[in-house]
Amino acid sequence: MIPARIPSFGWRMNAGLLLCGTMLQIWPVSAALAQTPATASRRAVPHHAHTRHALPAQDVHQARPEDMTITGTRRFNFARAQKEPDSTTHISAETLRDRHVVAVTDLQNLAPNLTVQSLKGTQSINYHLRGVGLDDYYENNVSSVMVYLDDVAYPFSSMTDGMMFDIADVSVAPGPAGFTHGMSDSGGEVSLHSADPTSTWHGGVSEDIASYARSISNGYISGPIARNLTFRIAGQTIQGGGWQYDPANGAHLGDQDQSALRGKLRWTPDARTTIQLGGHWTRDNSELVNGNPVINLDPSWQHYPQNTGYRQTAWDMQPDFAKLVGRPNTLKPSEHNIFWGADFRISHDFGFGRLDTISAFETERQGEYSDEDGTALATGDVYRNVDANAFSQEVKLTSADGHPLHWVIGAYYMRSRMSQQFFSNFTDYKGRGYISESSYDQNQQAFSQYANLDYHLTHTITLFGGLNHMSDDRQLLNYRTIQYGVSNLSFAPEGALTNQIGALLGIQDQFTEHFQGYFKVSKGFKPGGFAANNTVAQAQLNPFKPESIVAYELGFKSDPLPGKLRLNGAAFYYDYHNQQVVSSFLLTNYGPLGTYVNVPHSNIWGVELSADAHPLPHIYLNGNMGYERGTYTTFNALNTPSTNAYHAATGVYRAFYTDYTGTDLGIPKLTMTGSAAYRTALTSDLTGDLGVNGNYRDSQAMTIGGTGAYRLPPYFLMGAYATIASKAHGWSATVYATNLLDRHYSITSSSESTTYQHVPGAPRFIGGRLSYGF
Repeated sequence: MIPARIPSFGWRMNAGLLLCGTMLQIWPVSAALAQTPATASRRAVPHHAHTRHALPAQDVHQARPEDMTITGTRRFNFARAQKEPDSTTHISAETLRDRHVVAVTDLQNLAPNLTVQSLKGTQSINYHLRGVGLDDYYENNVSSVMVYLDDVAYPFSSMTDGMMFDIADVSVAPGPAGFTHGMSDSGGEVSLHSADPTSTWHGGVSEDIASYARSISNGYISGPIARNLTFRIAGQTIQGGGWQYDPANGAHLGDQDQSALRGKLRWTPDARTTIQLGGHWTRDNSELVNGNPVINLDPSWQHYPQNTGYRQTAWDMQPDFAKLVGRPNTLKPSEHNIFWGADFRISHDFGFGRLDTISAFETERQGEYSDEDGTALATGDVYRNVDANAFSQEVKLTSADGHPLHWVIGAYYMRSRMSQQFFSNFTDYKGRGYISESSYDQNQQAFSQYANLDYHLTHTITLFGGLNHMSDDRQLLNYRTIQYGVSNLSFAPEGALTNQIGALLGIQDQFTEHFQGYFKVSKGFKPGGFAANNTVAQAQLNPFKPESIVAYELGFKSDPLPGKLRLNGAAFYYDYHNQQVVSSFLLTNYGPLGTYVNVPHSNIWGVELSADAHPLPHIYLNGNMGYERGTYTTFNALNTPSTNAYHAATGVYRAFYTDYTGTDLGIPKLTMTGSAAYRTALTSDLTGDLGVNGNYRDSQAMTIGGTGAYRLPPYFLMGAYATIASKAHGWSATVYATNLLDRHYSITSSSESTTYQHVPGAPRFIGGRLSYGF
């Protein structure tokens, strides 16, 4: 029997009281009304200037007037983006609110062919875009899909923890990147843009209360301090929401305990210069979502747990292990993290072009306990300490608009330092029976340069191209593994150096004012690195090679019925070399061990379509679809189940290999998302908004050639909301539901020693928001 949980504020989730708990979400319209002179001036851009770089990447999120809804009369967002020859998905603050996006993992429900998955239910995140991505064990490698916050690259994905608040918009750009800003990568970018300071006073607060005693509180204040000096401070706290429980004792798991602050101070000493100082801080003591065992990985293991219910799981912290890591015996799978960072940026318009510089420093301190076997036994409990930081510096010069030739040149430098220490408890696993400790330091620095040109060959035809180069140098130092009571191992340093050149070439034709097509070819790459988890042999630390992609893309953007219908689409083909994947190798007398390998050759192809429609008064429709397929064309890998089965039968480890040539990559073939909304004026002051949304994700292989339980099943989720807002008094109230049909589904998987687990997604949440803003 599940024990009842009664929130301290005495609010119970039932239909009779739901309306009393409705939320008031900060509607970002008030901030949009405050236009700076620079923002207003960007409205009047000549038609011939609406080209690939008419609005540089660092300024896209500042051009708010065309992206905001102020009255019941609406138009489609991101009109400028319709002139760009790319397949970037742009997500507005309004969409983030209506779809209840509270974490970066929710973004996969809004963009085609995007996968954002937690690593084993932790705050470490893996990104895949159009099938390109790296399942990084412990974040010591560069992601194939780089994440940016306000144009600052985050080399360690957990640094985005707690950042999804006061967000102005998000853009998801697939394909090789790094030709106009930042770092080169092979898969694309996910860019988060937080709201900027305003020249007039605005502020607001909101409270969101939902099932499982979850609460989300937000607030912000923005305005002028003195002449030409403005600021913005925003904060968020998330509490509760744990929906898993242990059937053996009724203990609950998954409560959030996260707080975050962000601030910006902007000075415009003259009409040509902007200087901004920003900073942020996040504390996260949230509990994790635990996995449910679905496969016994070791046939000789006699204590494999039976399948549990959807919300059920098990964990345990043994006293000896707790003492070793310095945490209490009652510790649940959870984070104990602090993140903070600061950035300083200067922008100056010289007339012929604009110079932008960004200096940033980001740091993280993590203490993470994960029960990676999904049981109450000590066969794979892991505690991880991480101390990491990254400094970056970017300088770029962008030519002025209004000329046939437009160019961007720049350079980017990043230096990161990481120290990791992780403990693994195998005391209940007869194959090992000990506690191990592994620790290492990793130093990395990267220097990249880029140049990009576009030239208006005619009034409608534009040629564009770019080059980038990156040198990435990383060293793995001081690696040691202690198997308490068994051995003490030390390993030699390892190094990985990448020097690669990327290129872009394309053509765009603005056939009509509301229809453009483009074709481009690009080459991108991602540096090599190390597999550095639970190492017992030097061979595990051998660096893997860089990967590279030659990408072909043909696309169009159209507004066949302006303000009524928008249709965009793209088709792509990726020629993939040395794809970096998680596999394993056999260590004699120990067993298969995880590592990274390079697939000599593979390919990916697919299509993407998106549509916005306003067919009738008050009716607004939106949707996108992605379809992709991938194939290994040359690849052999260790067959871990066969190797383990042979050992169980004979007591001897022997390597068995499988030829995966022609095997499907296992990426989700079909992803779809859509929404429908009815918006109307209820009175002269009140407006109403009623919406439903849904998203579908196809099955996904979580291992090479994975079938059966090694694939995540497909799933379809629905959500709904209803909002009443006062235009005159600045308040709004919303009731909503996520996973409306209460579907049971899995969001990722993991494995450790004896078990292979699926990590379940959240059940139905019903909640309400109340907010006031001015």
